[in-house]
Order: sequence, then structure tokens, then C-alpha cells
Amino acid sequence: MNNMTPATRQEVLGLYRRVLQIAKNWQSASGQIEETMREKEYIRNEARTLFRKNKNVTDPELIKQCIEECEARIEIGLHYNIPYPRPIHLPPMGLAHKQGRTLRHQEKLRKISKPIYLKSHDEVS
Repeated sequence: MNNMTPATRQEVLGLYRRVLQIAKNWQSASGQIEETMREKEYIRNEARTLFRKNKNVTDPELIKQCIEECEARIEIGLHYNIPYPRPIHLPPMGLAHKQGRTLRHQEKLRKISKPIYLKSHDEVS
């Protein structure tokens, strides 16, 4: 966050506050207290982990991607009432042979087609 414009810094801090507010008011879909507490803790920990991981990002394009990912995860979480990222349902390397150009091409296609809300999920979990 060192080389951010003041407006971008405010936007990022606003997103962080919004996520913490969502965690504070979160109710699990089941309505069970234990599950609600677990999900609230997950939201707080995920926010802390990702915001700390990206605090030294200076590339404006990468900062924009991080902001878009955060906004997408907020909207999806609120819409589906699930705090966890929605998985993509493709079998790992289901279309490629175990080696060679086809495998590399398949890996490249998977990386490109990964939804914005899952960009940092594999890196953290």
C-alpha cells in the first residue's frame, strides 16, 4: 500500500472495513450458532491473510485486480450466503495427457479461465 494513490488507499481500506463489518453481522445459512461463529472467524481470517499478503503490491493493475477479486467475493458471499469461495467444477487435468504440450496447454487454459474470485484462493489455502 506504500505507492498507492490516496484514493486507492481509501478504497482498499474501505473494502477491508466492509469485509470486517460483514463478518460482524454474518449469519450462517443454517442459523446454527457454532456454524455462524466458524464462518465469522473464517471471514475475518481470510480478510486479514489476503490484505496482509497484498499490502506491498505496488503495480496499479495488480491492485485493481485485487480490488475486483475482493468485490466479487463479497458479492458472491452475500448472494449465496456462503463465505467460502465457490469452487470451479472441472476435473483436474481431465482433458490432457499426463505430459507434453497438451498438458502445458491445459494448465495454461485453466489458469486463464480461473474466475476472479478464486485468483488468490489457492495461494492462501
